[in-house]
Amino acid sequence: MSTSEERPSRFDAWLPAEYRARGDFTVLVVLVAIGETSIDLLRSTFINVIGDETRWREVRALLEGAGVAWDGAAFFPVDSFIRGAVPNELARSELRDLEARLREDRMLLNEGHFFDRKGRRMKVEESDEPGSAAMHG
Repeated sequence: MSTSEERPSRFDAWLPAEYRARGDFTVLVVLVAIGETSIDLLRSTFINVIGDETRWREVRALLEGAGVAWDGAAFFPVDSFIRGAVPNELARSELRDLEARLREDRMLLNEGHFFDRKGRRMKVEESDEPGSAAMHG
């Protein structure tokens, strides 16, 4: 085994399993900055997943192109009556709806597949401070 090989991330296990369950699909992606007791929404987009070969290091490199310092990325597969990747107009509409819901409640990040910069799973937990949230890896 080569020492230059990266250890597979949780993302690297999630994506192929999601692909096996769905086939080609569209996923909404939300980048966040994580503070002591806050989670700030930074950028969002959607990606059409065609195949299961993509790994975290490639996705992370793609997300670096967002031009913001992000700490976490949440992935929300689009559930639709359409089999496969959805049309761009539908993906944009779903993304706007998700953004609005997340502005109201950061706990909704837990409804997606939430990963840190290393591809490890994360979870939002309520904090003792009113209106704040805490992270759990």
